[in-house]
Amino acid sequence: MRTSITTWLGALAVVSMFAVGACGATAPKEAARAEGGGQLLTGLRIMVPNTPGGGYDTTARTVAKVMDDVKIASGVQVFNLPGAGGTVGLQRTVNEAGNGKLAMQMGLGVVGASHTSKSKATLTQTTPLARLIEEAGAIVVSKDSPYKSINDLVTAWRKNPKKITVGGGSSPGGPDHLLPMQLAKTVGIDPREVNFVSYDGGGELLPAILGNKVAFGASGYGEFLDQVEAGQVRVLAVTSDEPIGVLKAVPTLKSAGIDFTFTNWRGIVAPPGIAETDKRAWIEALTRLHDSEQWKAELARRGWSDAFLAGDRFGAYLADQDKVVAEILNQLGLA
Repeated sequence: MRTSITTWLGALAVVSMFAVGACGATAPKEAARAEGGGQLLTGLRIMVPNTPGGGYDTTARTVAKVMDDVKIASGVQVFNLPGAGGTVGLQRTVNEAGNGKLAMQMGLGVVGASHTSKSKATLTQTTPLARLIEEAGAIVVSKDSPYKSINDLVTAWRKNPKKITVGGGSSPGGPDHLLPMQLAKTVGIDPREVNFVSYDGGGELLPAILGNKVAFGASGYGEFLDQVEAGQVRVLAVTSDEPIGVLKAVPTLKSAGIDFTFTNWRGIVAPPGIAETDKRAWIEALTRLHDSEQWKAELARRGWSDAFLAGDRFGAYLADQDKVVAEILNQLGLA
């Protein structure tokens, strides 16, 4: 039977590709009129709740750059506040209630971490702005790893699961944890036997892979593209249904005979209680970002899948994710 993160999470909402922009959004008073008739926003800040170099960080900095290039916003500041799988940043976001200039880059990892760490702050307290992208996972090893194929790795993993250390750039309950646990189950390994080591984002996971501190890493493939190109790491397989354009020579798990797929997502939320004008300005800005040719080029270059969903629709999706992930983690004894 086919095993996938979609079927495992069961009630996860179906991806909607329609932009839900807020037409006629009002920008802050100090914003100037941009080229093309939109509002040029100023003073915006995007918090990344993980270390530099990871998937959230890359996404947020790409958002900021495209917003500046397209003249949607000027001087968007991206800053990192790592800790506890993203829940330090989540708590800061909730504490900044009413701050319409701040947003947090987040995704499935923060959803899981908020439950496994028993965070007082929850994503349901935030103001959902938009889901941006989806990205498949990857199984990654160092350039000198003894495992030359995904089947080599799986064979060794089955023989001695506890000896094969798995690294992930998220805390238990996050995507980099769910991926190897579900993969283990698919290939006949008891997930409780998996030797999983958590790192706070892809920026911390990468040195562990390069230094052979873990036998393999499980994370979003976009976090390793530069290192793949430089020959520092090798991707043994990706978790998408079809091959990834930027990794054409890398097999999918399915093509290697392992019937398992996995997809992660990333989005942006704001603090609770922000003014309606600020919420509309953010959503309009992110909608214009999504519609721009520059953003579409970044999606193609980085191999990201467009998964745009804004405003209340993203809010409903986020509420469903929060509920279902909490139920699953409770079943696993992790929440």
